[in-house]
Amino acid sequence: MRILCQFLHSMFRVLPVLAAALSSLLKSRASLQLENLALRHQLGVLHRSVKRPGLTAADRLFWAWLREVWGNWRSALVIVKPEIVIAWHRKGFRLF
Repeated sequence: MRILCQFLHSMFRVLPVLAAALSSLLKSRASLQLENLALRHQLGVLHRSVKRPGLTAADRLFWAWLREVWGNWRSALVIVKPEIVIAWHRKGFRLF
């Protein structure tokens, strides 16, 4: 039950980020806006973490999605290595 509550809490934190991402795709400077979104997401992770950033399943899903829709996603990485994001994406594809 606790895990379900944590997952739902994470999803509610990710929903505004996803909404912002969807709206930015309709705007002219989508690449810049996606970069801002990615950087703000990482700042949010850092603010909710004490010593080491704790990434949730929703965070991993966000980065796998961002890799799919934005060609320059590597430029915004600060707290995660590109190889990790690629591994999350591959894992998600295998599950599919």
